[in-house]
Amino acid sequence: MPIDFPECFSLQGRVAAVTGASRGIGLAIAGALSRAGARLAICGRKQGAVDEAAAGLDQGRGDVLPVAANVSRSGDRERFIERVMAWGGRIDILVNNVGANPYYGPLAGIDEASWDKVFEVNLKACLLLCQRAHRAWMQEHGGVILNVSSLAGLIPTANINAYSVSKAALDHLTRCLASEWGRDNVRVNALAPGLIRTEFSRALWESPAGQARIRTNPLSRLGEAEDVAMGALFLVSPAASFISGQILVVDGGEMVKECGGGL
Repeated sequence: MPIDFPECFSLQGRVAAVTGASRGIGLAIAGALSRAGARLAICGRKQGAVDEAAAGLDQGRGDVLPVAANVSRSGDRERFIERVMAWGGRIDILVNNVGANPYYGPLAGIDEASWDKVFEVNLKACLLLCQRAHRAWMQEHGGVILNVSSLAGLIPTANINAYSVSKAALDHLTRCLASEWGRDNVRVNALAPGLIRTEFSRALWESPAGQARIRTNPLSRLGEAEDVAMGALFLVSPAASFISGQILVVDGGEMVKECGGGL
């Protein structure tokens, strides 16, 4: 069947829920989905921040729902999904973008509370949000789930390896959910951004090591949140209708850059 452009990238008639969407990668993804026609429900921890983000996304159309929710809390997760369903009547797309990294340093020094926090936000909250969206809509009607992982989930990264381990687990959770929920016509994929210009990663890209990574990147630049957003739009759109259980790396080629010395 011939491909219909641009309909294969259209999200008209769909409702998308995006967590951690008040700034950075989450806000950029929400913007891309909105421009493709989706109605949006966004959440963040502070009402003022999500209201400001929603105002920028909505532009008077009335198609963005801002919700203050800390997705590491059970009650907030439940309330977010319930409000999306009450507002939009459906959840066609769930983007799990919230991430946490409270510890910077080697694994030998991480305390138990920091380890638990990393996994509570980066893995547990993601699974439980997926479950709620699946039960609320996707189990009967199908849908798309996109988990925002990290290049750190594929390769060890100095001083953030607790975060790395949690993202590696998120990658495999993505594959497992894709395997189990494909029968419900639910696609589950993940994005693995490399070094991206956000406040969350500022300590990395401003460091000497980060500057060296930028210089040796095959595309010779720092990634932008919009670079990640375009990958997200592809994966949640009809253009990716036969893609599930995959991790799309958005890193400017960092994983395949030439190593010095040769053979």
